[in-house]
Amino acid sequence: MSYEPNDKPTFYFIGVTTAGSSIMKLFPLWAEALGLDARIKGIDLPIHADPQAYREAVSFIKNDPLALGALVTTHKIDLYRAAGDLFDELDPYATMFEELSSIYKKGGRLLGAAKDPVSGGLAMEAFIPERFWSRGGEALVMGAGGSALAIASYLTKKEHGANVPAKIVITNRSRPRLDSARRLLGKLDAKTEFEYRLCPEPADNDRALRELPSHSLVVNATGLGKDRPGSPLTDDAVFPEGCLVWELNYRGDLTFKRQAEAQRSRRGLHVEDGWVYFLHGWTQVIQDVFDLEIDRDTFSQLEEIAMSLQTGRAGKERGQ
Repeated sequence: MSYEPNDKPTFYFIGVTTAGSSIMKLFPLWAEALGLDARIKGIDLPIHADPQAYREAVSFIKNDPLALGALVTTHKIDLYRAAGDLFDELDPYATMFEELSSIYKKGGRLLGAAKDPVSGGLAMEAFIPERFWSRGGEALVMGAGGSALAIASYLTKKEHGANVPAKIVITNRSRPRLDSARRLLGKLDAKTEFEYRLCPEPADNDRALRELPSHSLVVNATGLGKDRPGSPLTDDAVFPEGCLVWELNYRGDLTFKRQAEAQRSRRGLHVEDGWVYFLHGWTQVIQDVFDLEIDRDTFSQLEEIAMSLQTGRAGKERGQ
């Protein structure tokens, strides 16, 4: 892939199908509200792209003076492994979990950070009730990528004391990524029991779901429903009663979310999509790239702008 030198300050989005993301319309509105002089541009790479493609993208951002930085989604682990050596400094989360979601510059140096442990924690704080884990629930996280690692890290933080899941089950379709998650999460000083299950087919995840107690957390961290169509579960899957169900995606076919919503009333489920996670993920990286602080009031302002955009978009999709 060839990259043309920028003629104006540019903030990049490294993903799979970046044109479909709300951020492409939202960032210009946020930039105006924050007083930023920059445009946003997507870099689309296939899932598990050739390592050289990641190195080329990072090298371009590093060497083009008008390339301000980038948010990375889907490719966080692969980009770290392929191009981590090109960075002058990486934050502790990036080196612990071997992933990168934020690329930015400071004093002529290229820096990288993993923001999911922060943005994921903020998103979970918005919907997980206080003392939720006192009922003995567990967490089932389907997918073993960067988001899954961040969720497990947040749920087992020492600051939570005894208010942690009794067990966290991580499932994945491929053995190498599952083994990597086991190795990286093994670095945590956590009391919670971890279980790693190879689930190459949706029916395998169905079985893991059936074994969960009531009042557990079920997370789709696979990318299915956004980057690729479908769900990690079959339509025959049955959610335990009183569960929190978190679809990390906010766009795409969202099959997993629809499966949970079909059982919402009957099983007493709370179903959450990835919209708030999306907002925190972007604002955390924007703080890095533009060297600014987004306080609670400013975040609320940006959230209001985003909700106005989503409401208008939903209306158009309904033909209103």
